[in-house]
Amino acid sequence: MPKKTESSGADIFDMLLETSKKQKRAKRTQLLESVGVKEFFEEGSIEINMRICEGVDCKLCIKACPTNALFWRAGEVGIIEDLCVYCTACVVNCIVEDCIKIKRKRSDGKVEQFSKPADVLTLQNDVCSEKRKNRAKSIFPDDEAYLKRYGTS
Repeated sequence: MPKKTESSGADIFDMLLETSKKQKRAKRTQLLESVGVKEFFEEGSIEINMRICEGVDCKLCIKACPTNALFWRAGEVGIIEDLCVYCTACVVNCIVEDCIKIKRKRSDGKVEQFSKPADVLTLQNDVCSEKRKNRAKSIFPDDEAYLKRYGTS
């Protein structure tokens, strides 16, 4: 049996995989630029449970998709993964809970997963609340600044 020897060079399969990922990323960026959509998440995935999907009756997720990543095909909702920006518009508009599942990773490493409109709306409310709080702090860093501007004489 031949002995395994460690090579000092990089593994060819790792190099090919990395090159493939870079090419896919470049293609995705070009596709999204042509549609005029900015990407906010490092990576993600989208799944549709066809057993509970009511797409025949509503097609609301298709209408809500800003990049046209969802489309109608042969009696079911199809997905073009390269166009999906994981914005969760489809989850918010879906009439069936746990039908569409989106998992996405933010640039800070935080992973979020959604399958119910309530989860998406809660996150959006939290993000907006944080932005409002930060905006107010930039205008009024302390109580004295507020009183100076709006205090009674």
